[in-house]
Amino acid sequence: MSFALALENITCTFVSREDRAVRYTAVKDTTLSVAPGEFVSVVGPTGCGKTTLLNVAAGLLEPSTGKVSVFGEPLAGINTRAGYLFQSEALMPWRNALDNITAGLEFRGLEAREYLEKGNDWLRRVGLGGFGDRYPHQLSGGMRKRVSLAQTLILDPQILLMDEPFSALDVQTRQLMENELLELWSANRKSVVFITHDLEEAIALADRVVVLSAGPATHPIGDYRIDIPRPRDVAEVRLVPRFIELHREIWHAMKDEVLKGYAQQLQ
Repeated sequence: MSFALALENITCTFVSREDRAVRYTAVKDTTLSVAPGEFVSVVGPTGCGKTTLLNVAAGLLEPSTGKVSVFGEPLAGINTRAGYLFQSEALMPWRNALDNITAGLEFRGLEAREYLEKGNDWLRRVGLGGFGDRYPHQLSGGMRKRVSLAQTLILDPQILLMDEPFSALDVQTRQLMENELLELWSANRKSVVFITHDLEEAIALADRVVVLSAGPATHPIGDYRIDIPRPRDVAEVRLVPRFIELHREIWHAMKDEVLKGYAQQLQ
């Protein structure tokens, strides 16, 4: 099987700037694969290296050892087949919502008529029709996330890398955005790697949930198939008996690692 994204035996070791003899291994011997069209959530304790793995997948960080392949081809440099949605918005404050959404297409050299047409289409698709002339400071947190999502998806990436994109939102807005993401994803299924601290969010969204150990030397300690039928409503699915069973099973595997990670932060 040709995976959309495959990280094989990845190790990431960092050298201290102050003392080059001091080394820190954030990730060790980690293998993670994502099939075409598959939605994979990755959970683990704070500081366990989740974002490090995402940066490796994006080609922003070269691993110390191991290899990365994208649709069967070795990754060299930036992963041009992936879109990256950061934890904080990467919106340009001097550009309005429409201009932020179309920035990538503009930089690619598309004609204004074409990228503005696509930008207005994506404004409507994320529920912001009529807000194209608003600047980021004039939008709510949920609206800015919608702009960021459209900004990424308008480039039609085959892989979507998401680093806790909804963590700063209130519960109601977060659930609206999660459902929005699932609706957009189901229309044209991308391969998704979704980083989150929230186990409920991970289960509600994903086809698989991968659990990482506490750092240093993070590695997967569990891989769970989420066999809950789609389509899903992220609020209602939490009441389904199978959801509760999966949550209990995965949390049982995570609990000791979360406590270990918390204890390390207190040192």
